[in-house]
Amino acid sequence: MELAYLLFALALTVNLAVGLLRVLRGPRLPDRLLAAQLFGTTGVTLLLVLAAAQSWPSLRDVALVFALLGLLAAVVFTRLRPAPECSSRAPAEGRHEVGDAVAGSNAVAADDRTRGSDHG
Repeated sequence: MELAYLLFALALTVNLAVGLLRVLRGPRLPDRLLAAQLFGTTGVTLLLVLAAAQSWPSLRDVALVFALLGLLAAVVFTRLRPAPECSSRAPAEGRHEVGDAVAGSNAVAADDRTRGSDHG
């Protein structure tokens, strides 16, 4: 059984190498994030396999910390990533932006108040 664990650990190590290449070569930032997530998940799995193969329960704790760090890295990426380029063209006919809807509803409410005061 230990041989099966070690072969699985070798396959995971190859997966880590491929993930590391994608992190380094990724054409865009989201590609790199996904590769880094794969790298983290595979690393956690590798630690769990080695913990079972070598009977080192402390590696389970390290794997748990790595899993939490991977989650935090994804959250930080989504919060700090650069905003996509905005197009300068107007929205298509029949489509409005959220800000336009709020501004439009405020204008309608102000117009209704004005009309009400004119009639009363």
